[in-house]
Order: sequence, then structure tokens, then C-alpha cells
Amino acid sequence: MSLDQPRQKPHERLAEMLSDDMARVAGTIRQRMASDHAPRIPEVTAHLVDAGGKRIRPLLTLATARMCGYSGEDHIRLAATVEFIHTATLLHDDVVDESLRRRGRPTANLLWDNKSSVLVGDYLFARSFQLMVETGSLRVLDILSDAAATIAEGEVLQLTAAQNLATDEATYLKVVRGKTAALFAAATEVGGVIAGAPEPVVQALRAYGDALGIAFQMTDDLLDYGGASGVIGKDTGDDFRERKLTLPVIRAVAAADPEERAFWVRTIEKGQQEAGDLDRAMDILSRHGALESTRATALGWAATAREALGSIPAHPIRDTLADLADYVVERIS
Repeated sequence: MSLDQPRQKPHERLAEMLSDDMARVAGTIRQRMASDHAPRIPEVTAHLVDAGGKRIRPLLTLATARMCGYSGEDHIRLAATVEFIHTATLLHDDVVDESLRRRGRPTANLLWDNKSSVLVGDYLFARSFQLMVETGSLRVLDILSDAAATIAEGEVLQLTAAQNLATDEATYLKVVRGKTAALFAAATEVGGVIAGAPEPVVQALRAYGDALGIAFQMTDDLLDYGGASGVIGKDTGDDFRERKLTLPVIRAVAAADPEERAFWVRTIEKGQQEAGDLDRAMDILSRHGALESTRATALGWAATAREALGSIPAHPIRDTLADLADYVVERIS
């Protein structure tokens, strides 16, 4: 590679290594999202699936299975399962958050309606369970069904914690572990399980996925206060407008003087937002170093993910997974 060529990103390297498997996953997704009786199902699903995205979660399942020496067919079904669960949660999230844009395109609930988004999300959850059952592994079923329940629990917890300035970092971490890290951890764990990897390797893969998911979500929360919309797939400031208490805001609230606290009460708790409030929020976050400290915490979780891979035998995919942990936080710069 010449010096003037852009450096290939870790997820792009993974996609290249696993291109044949990813093509088969895409084929499985197209086949399983079809419906003879309800054409709206493939219409809504295709709108989101075809919008692209990094496909990190199914890549993680394929990568960990391959790294552990798997040579069967079930990793294709499991990667599709993981993507279906993820897509279902996105459809539901956009309804809950009343979002207008996802991956640079209008959301399904905007183009169709909330009812279609919720019901198609339910259909994809059902399809995901059909796929995981086909592997014949009760342990895989246990891991992925538990992840699906944990995701829903995390979303409900976020509802109760949102707009509440008393929400602390421990509650925030529970939300992140639920709504994001649970699926990352399950995606990496089932790859090792289906390959029959030794239990210490399976647990290391789960620990890697958990830490990677936390770093990923913290970085997304940080990007909302200054990332390019093309990077985060939504408009900068959406979390502020939706009154979400993410880690930068939690830390700024903890350090707030009376005037700043009154600002957060008005904009987050009461939802009385005015022109210029996002800029002021950014100023407050910067003044208290909330953005820098959140980045440092995300880097810490990325390091934890890297360390979890230390007990796994050397493999080119292992090195790329380690690089991926760094990359999810490097998106900030």
C-alpha cells in the first residue's frame, strides 16, 4: 500500500477476509425476510438492510467461528440471526425515539408508519428465533434468546432513566450493556460455541464482545456532540433533542453550577428547548471536559476488549479484532 492510499479499516479487512461467508449471509437474509402474504415486510426490511452499514455484528460471529476453526454451515445462520435481531431493534428504536433518519436515509416509520415498523420488527425477531433453532444447539439458543431479552430490558431501563437528571453512570452502563453490548457479546460468544472452542476461549470472546460494545456505544454517544452525520448515520445533536442522558451529559450535570443545572433541567427534564441550546450544551460539555473524559473511558473499554483476546491463540483474525477495538473509538478523530 502506498503512502497516499487510505489505510484499510479493520471492519473492511474482516469483510474482505470473510467475503464469501458474508455473501452467503446476505443471501440468507434476503431469503428469510421474504413473505408471500405480506409484501410490506420485505419492503420495510429491505429499506433498512439495503441502506448499508458496517455489518459489524454478523462479521463478529463469522470471524470468531472462523478463528476457532469452524468449518460447518451454522455460522451463516447465526450471523443472519444476529443481523435480524439488530435490524428489529433499530425498527423499534426509531419508533420509540420518533427518529427521522437512519444510516443517512429516512426511517421506516417515517416512510411507512409506526405500526409497520413495530410489526416488521416483530417478524424479524421471529425469523431470528427460527434461524437459531435450526442450529440444533440449546446453548446457542440460550445465549441469543437471553441477549434479545437483555436488549429489551436495556431499552425499557433507558426509558425510565431518560430525562431524569438523577441518572448516574452505573445506570448508564447498565443501559449500554443492555441495548448495545449484549448483542456484541452474544455475536462473539456463539461463534466460539458453534466451533466447539474451549470454554476459556468462549468466555474470552464474550468478554471481548461486551467491552467492544460498550466502547462502541460510548463513542456513538460522544459523536452525537460533534461527529459527522455520515459517520453516525443520524443528525448531530439528535440525542440532545431526544433528551437522552448519555455519559457526556451525565458528567456535565454532575459538575454543573446552579445556572448550568437550571439549563439541563429546562432542556432535558422539561424538554423546553430553544434555538441555540445545542450550542450552549456543547459549551458546557467542553467547559467541564465531559467529552474528553468520555473518550478516555471509551478508550479504556477498547483496551479491555484487546486484553480479552490475549488468551486466544495467534491468528490473523484475532489481530484484526484487536485493531477493531481501537477503531471503534478512533472514529471520534
